[in-house]
Amino acid sequence: MRRGTGAIAGLAAVAAALGTAELVAGVFERAPSLVIAVGDVVIDSVPGWLERAAIATLGRADKPVLIGGILLISVLLGAALGVLARRRFLPSAAGFVAFAALGVAAALTDPRTTFLGALLVGAVGAAVGVGVLHLLIRAARADRSAGAAAPPAAVPAGGARPGRVRRSRRTGAASWSWPAVRPRSPSWPGWGLPALRAGAAGELRAAIRLPAPFRRAAPVTAGADLDIPGLTPLVTPNEEFYRIDTALRVPVVEPDGWQLEVRGMVDEPFTLTYAELLELPQIEADITLACVSNEVGGDLVGNARWQGVPLRALLERAGLQEGATQLLGRSVDGFTAGFPVLTALDVEEAMVAVAMNGEPLPAEHGFPARLVVPGLYGYVSATKWLSAIELTGWDVDGYWIPRGWAKEGPIKTQARIDVPRAGGTVSAAERQVIAGVAWAPTRGIEGVEVRIDDGPWRPAELAERLDVDCWRQWYLPWDATPGRHVIAARATDGLGEVQTDERTPVAPDGASGYPVVEVEVEA
Repeated sequence: MRRGTGAIAGLAAVAAALGTAELVAGVFERAPSLVIAVGDVVIDSVPGWLERAAIATLGRADKPVLIGGILLISVLLGAALGVLARRRFLPSAAGFVAFAALGVAAALTDPRTTFLGALLVGAVGAAVGVGVLHLLIRAARADRSAGAAAPPAAVPAGGARPGRVRRSRRTGAASWSWPAVRPRSPSWPGWGLPALRAGAAGELRAAIRLPAPFRRAAPVTAGADLDIPGLTPLVTPNEEFYRIDTALRVPVVEPDGWQLEVRGMVDEPFTLTYAELLELPQIEADITLACVSNEVGGDLVGNARWQGVPLRALLERAGLQEGATQLLGRSVDGFTAGFPVLTALDVEEAMVAVAMNGEPLPAEHGFPARLVVPGLYGYVSATKWLSAIELTGWDVDGYWIPRGWAKEGPIKTQARIDVPRAGGTVSAAERQVIAGVAWAPTRGIEGVEVRIDDGPWRPAELAERLDVDCWRQWYLPWDATPGRHVIAARATDGLGEVQTDERTPVAPDGASGYPVVEVEVEA
């Protein structure tokens, strides 16, 4: 048997193993995806600098690239085991079992995973992989033996004799078809079933009737949302809102079984069901969230109208003990993020959010509940798929802190240039506009200035303020002259702090510097 034949057999076997394992994971609710489990372990194990580099380089594509890498390694290993199986089948079979065991071990690091569920997925996947490999190797050997033993026969004009093995004139190699099991595409069946569960969760979301908040956000007026082509809209649609988190697969949480614990250094810990959370008095606010990995001028920032229960009300109900200086949010998938308790008490619009832009939270943005805290980067505050609010001392670190990020993460005052696009071309024959957004949640934006080439800073026109926690649009009419121009912008917040020109990387506490775009103006 040729090496290529063994490699193809290994590829088919590993595809069948992974596909079956994912199918089992999709059918049984507590059974884990081994591919996702390995990816989670990779995320938790890589050095902080590598994780930062991946986010900076890949942005929102970091998760698909990681999954693709795991699948690529899997099929390469499968091909290698297939080559080995040509001569030594038992060691190759042991390799399939070993890889399944590694996947099970990875899955068991997730507290939501049951041992029996992980064992079931791993055992079935390994058994199918070994079985398919055995069938394909045996079929290849049998076909080769049959071809070698067959006596020469005259071939009638017009093609090969029925029932005979066709042999290549050049190589003498047999040409035959694989059995019914073939390599599958990377879209494994099991990934579709969690998607079906997510679809069912979407139906549950659609049936939820949100309570009216006792304090509504201000209405969006034409003066707050400027009609400028290319300018970022005031409110980011849910489907366009950036998503950066550690979850390779979005947790599907059924609201009927969900609970929120308020515990730790409190006098009266308590637990809320989803229905009880919805019954509590709620507020509505326009809040801009930003990822600490957002480069200057980047798009990992968005603005939405959030609705939820004020954190202050929950903390007052629990009663804080002396030394409770940090609020640590815990997610159903084990992620943690912590920030000062004083922020939760002082920032009026810090909340346990249940709605985003007028509808229950989308699954990828934290359904059924998440934390939204104005003024803080998400890595210290924006716990999605919230399961617990734990009051701790400041010595307890959230997920990202040991990975090289600062303990505190206030959002820096920033402006971004949306129009004209960097590297674009505009015409000098008509008046142009320079426009963008600026944000400084909890402080607000009081001014934006624009500089063209080495000219003076010129004040831009600001849209009406919607909320101090919400970004503001801005624009500046521009009589562009032919040639290449460099445009910079800077914002001033409500405390009089001017955006710094000091260029710093995203680590450890967010990038800084002026956004700069170059544009070509044609005559």
